[in-house]
Amino acid sequence: MTSERLESAPAQVKGTVLTVRRVDAYYAMTLIAPEVAARFRPGQFVAVAVGGPETSMLLRRAFSIHQVRPDHGGTVEFVFAIAGPGTRWLSERRTRDTLDVAGPLGRAFPVPRDPVNALLVGGGYGSAPLFALGDRLRGRGCTVDYLLGAASADRVFGALTARRSGRSAVITTEDGSLGARGQVTDLLAQVIHEARTDVIYACGPMGMLRAVTVLAGRYGIPVQALVEESMACGTGVCMTCVLPVVGEDGVTRMVRSCVDGPVFRGDLVRWDDVGTIPFDALGAPGWKPRPPATPQPAARPQAGGRQPGSKAGRVRSRRPRAGPAAGRSGRGR
Repeated sequence: MTSERLESAPAQVKGTVLTVRRVDAYYAMTLIAPEVAARFRPGQFVAVAVGGPETSMLLRRAFSIHQVRPDHGGTVEFVFAIAGPGTRWLSERRTRDTLDVAGPLGRAFPVPRDPVNALLVGGGYGSAPLFALGDRLRGRGCTVDYLLGAASADRVFGALTARRSGRSAVITTEDGSLGARGQVTDLLAQVIHEARTDVIYACGPMGMLRAVTVLAGRYGIPVQALVEESMACGTGVCMTCVLPVVGEDGVTRMVRSCVDGPVFRGDLVRWDDVGTIPFDALGAPGWKPRPPATPQPAARPQAGGRQPGSKAGRVRSRRPRAGPAAGRSGRGR
């Protein structure tokens, strides 16, 4: 295996807890894990074993990486909210505790070759992976703007960092406790115009990602979306994090968020069908491949030397023509 592949391959390590701190409604955990930090690219995540060696909680918990510091002993930080016994157990860890960590996992955010105006949109603590991305984009000469939102002020993550590091930072809360009242999608069009956005990177609830993709599509702006799907293994084995995505060949496939993502082109995700297996997805019950096109036989010359395609030999049909969608399904294309 080449050194380049070794550098990008994930590692399974024993990470030492450096700090666990409360950040409003969330927790931020920093681990000493130099092997993970050295391989990290923005958008990737870690899968953490919870409960200790004798626990009945067998499944790992997946968390987007907030930031890494390869030059400070190799630290990795991720952000989480208490949602059950596993994350509650994590919140109770203390300095010098050790955790079984696998990472960095998944596909990272693609970055443009040339400088562009990038808008980074985050919902809740889904904004955590956007700040490392912002640093990398600025390193490429890009201009970075932020649009962050949540239900309330204590659930907006990184507002101060966004204001310090971005050219602009717009904050929204549904209860109006911080920034503008409403959701990020309420101000998205305005921010796109003011920032002259070329590309959008987004992470947050699936409903938000869908709305951002739809609105951005009206302006012809590409969206790179980091999806929030539950992952049981993080390595592509268990198939619990699948969602329908349209391939370059126009065929919908059920792909694994953990290895094929978690970053996807927003316009290729079938947001309305997430959580289901569409009838036209590859391998779905009753699915059949399209038969290959039958080659048409060469036309024979007509009497008098006229060819069927020539102007003189054309016969105009008086039958009504079918509409452009007749006989075709637009889904899965």
